[in-house]
Parts: sequence; structure tokens; C-alpha cells
Amino acid sequence: MYNKILVPMALDHGISPKTLEVAQVLRGQSGEIVALHVYEAPQGSVSAYLDENAVKAGFERAQAQLDEKLAGMSDVTPALVKGHSARTIIDYSDENGVDCIVIGSHKPGLSDYFLGSTAARVVRHASCAVHVLRDGN
Repeated sequence: MYNKILVPMALDHGISPKTLEVAQVLRGQSGEIVALHVYEAPQGSVSAYLDENAVKAGFERAQAQLDEKLAGMSDVTPALVKGHSARTIIDYSDENGVDCIVIGSHKPGLSDYFLGSTAARVVRHASCAVHVLRDGN
């Protein structure tokens, strides 16, 4: 059993409830589950066209979606941070004493073989155990 489990939440995918269920099973008696969503702010030239209020509204929308997905789950701590998905998940787990990451993964497409999906990058670089739950779709 694990003491501190991190569950990265992709708010636009339906696999998050399943990864939370797996985390519940893997958690020890006094273990903690943190549901993390990484908000990726618009990059490059796109950011030049967005004002600060639009970015803030997007962050607040992400917080509301995370809260909605975790409604009724008082034993799960929500966390919302800004950054690049894979790198931020790895850094968060290192900085917060996480001993297991339960992450969902979609079926890889051609671009995943060249660039690597978030789950693949987390598996390669995390310093703790990583359980990957493949989406059946």
C-alpha cells in the first residue's frame, strides 16, 4: 500500500474517475490521495492575443471543473497548478513526497511515438512507482 498517491486529472477525459478508484484501492489505511490538474496557459503567439482576464478566467474554469469532478470525495485533496503537464506532475510528486502516481493513458497515436504522451514521460522520469491505467476507448 502507498501513503501518498498522486492522481493527475485530465479534465477533458473520462478516465479520471477510474484512476481515482485505482488510487483508493492502492491507498493504505492512513494514506492520502491528491488529485492534480496541471493548467497549461496558452503559449507562444496565442498568449499575445489573450489578456490577463482571459487567462485568469480559464484558470478559474479549470478549478471549477476539478471541484465538480471531486464533488463528494472528501478523502481526496484537489490541487491545481500551472505548468507543462508531464514536467509539473513529476516535479509535484518529488516536492510533495508522493510515493505512487496513478495516471490514465489514451491509446497512443502516431504523434505519441515521436513526441511521447504525458503518461509515457511520467513513467520514464518519475522517481516513484507509477501505475498506468489504459483508457479502453
